[in-house]
Amino acid sequence: MATLIPTLSTCLRRITGGEKRVTNRLEQKLEDDYLLWYDVAVGPKQLHPDFIILHPLRGLLILEVKDWTLDTLHDIDRLQASLITPNGIKRVSNPLEQARQYLHSVTAQLERDPLLVAPPGSAQHGRLLIPHSYGVVLTRITRKGFDDTDLGEVIDPQRVICMDEMTEAVDAEAFQQRLWAMLPYRFGKPLSLPQLDRVRWHPFPEIRIGTQLDLATSDTADFTLPDLLRVMDLQQEQLARSLGEGHRIIHGVAGSGKTLILGYRCLHLAKQLSQPILVLCYNVTLATRLAHLLHEQGLGEQVKVYNFHAWCSEQLRTYQVACPPVDGVAHHETQVQRVIDGVQSGQIPAGQYGAVMIDEGHDFQPAWLKLVSQMVNPETNALLVLYDDAQSIYERSHSRRFSFSSVGIKAQGRTTILRINYRNTDEILQLASRFAHELLRAEDAEEDGIPLVQPTGAGRHGKLPEVIRLPSLQHELDVIVCRLQQAHDNGLAWGDMAVLYPSHFVGEKTQAALTRAQIPVDWLTQNRTSRQFKNMHDSVKVITLHSSKGLEFPLVAIPSAGYPLKDLVARDQARLLYVGMTRATDALLLTYSHVSPLTEQLETACQQLAA
Repeated sequence: MATLIPTLSTCLRRITGGEKRVTNRLEQKLEDDYLLWYDVAVGPKQLHPDFIILHPLRGLLILEVKDWTLDTLHDIDRLQASLITPNGIKRVSNPLEQARQYLHSVTAQLERDPLLVAPPGSAQHGRLLIPHSYGVVLTRITRKGFDDTDLGEVIDPQRVICMDEMTEAVDAEAFQQRLWAMLPYRFGKPLSLPQLDRVRWHPFPEIRIGTQLDLATSDTADFTLPDLLRVMDLQQEQLARSLGEGHRIIHGVAGSGKTLILGYRCLHLAKQLSQPILVLCYNVTLATRLAHLLHEQGLGEQVKVYNFHAWCSEQLRTYQVACPPVDGVAHHETQVQRVIDGVQSGQIPAGQYGAVMIDEGHDFQPAWLKLVSQMVNPETNALLVLYDDAQSIYERSHSRRFSFSSVGIKAQGRTTILRINYRNTDEILQLASRFAHELLRAEDAEEDGIPLVQPTGAGRHGKLPEVIRLPSLQHELDVIVCRLQQAHDNGLAWGDMAVLYPSHFVGEKTQAALTRAQIPVDWLTQNRTSRQFKNMHDSVKVITLHSSKGLEFPLVAIPSAGYPLKDLVARDQARLLYVGMTRATDALLLTYSHVSPLTEQLETACQQLAA
């Protein structure tokens, strides 16, 4: 069965009867390696072809679907048609010309990619490597009806599928032959997976990862391609585009792309909603990082990003609810309770936002989730919660189980699980998983509950992580400084490196060691005023393990790994170290000078990985 993006169930409000029949036939009659996009905007002009079909060997095909009948078709030429409607004659585009224009918009983008065109010296130099064409599906006109009229003079008969050629009983091979007869040529070499990703990268800017390239000027604007084109994988794209109305929960392992989906959802809803969109997380550093990413997408005005307690403070200030005196943790608890009380009394209004997104929802107490769920406008009812119980590093967040319905989140039938970790190399993920195997034993749950999901690697390989025992913390930092300098000498930017530390003392020593070595450094969690994520600074980021949640870096070093923290039990310390290890996308270095049960567990995992 072909992969349809978005899923049919989320298109029912806008899909016509004929388009639904075409969707069913395409899904049923095409094999698993076909990709289908229904009514997805393409290119800078945001055109909406009815269907885009992509196959690694066959090529690219764009279809326009019309539910016209011969009785309602008044006249037609190569550019336009006249339809008889209850309100009189209506002029519309010839669907074949419409499909041709859509195809031209897509291929104009693809042709700018040197890896998608024939190379110099070849007979087809400069031509797109992908066979491509366009056609029309007439869902209420038979082939005989088509042939008995002069429609063939303005719509190429070979580019048409008629009503009786797309019935459920039609042979799959015959149906496919009708489709691919529309193509003017074929080639014998299938597209590779990286080439397929490049084909998806160009027309769908919203699924791009790690670039904010602006192609809004024109279809043929000159631009420079990034060295690496990364896009959401197909499951992520299908999920992102299929998020319909209502409350939604995504349970995803570390590195599964939950935040990518949140960003896409913000882009999508910002076009539809007049009310602001609220994005919440617990981590201050992650909140500033999310705000930066969404600002780069032009969403800084409509999408409001806060860490949870900053949002509570803003609510109290805006609606003139007396703020509690500043007194550490007790201050935060009192602050939250006053917001809850203010909503219950009506002093703070509910339904303030057109949509609410919660990233790292596993860090939220049940009472917090219940409070935030009331902030969604009931008319839009758009709430998205991203969750991974394996990363619950705050005791309050996993001290007791609860159901989502008990806190006002009604997501039965709208819950998704993402199991594949795309962030880490298999070597990094295996070390982290072996170290934390007791934490990562998969646990099922009722749909309304909280499952623990076992991560699966995406098959990307790299060098083995390093775990090094040294005589002292200073020796650890000397090794870390040396590794960072070596990586920079080999071409890695300082901004692609991070040192994650367990305690303030270690952070202080780390910042001093990097400064002595004349390595640019941003100590993001030095104090309350330093927690803004300085993404544009080409500097090594020094961050607590707690505050690294939701972030990622090509190279991560963790000094004092496994050092016992007095305020955490062993299981929570293991969770914390697991979170830190899974921040590394390509290279991971852990050092320690204090032996503990966690370092012994770490060494065992390292030995198993090397065996």
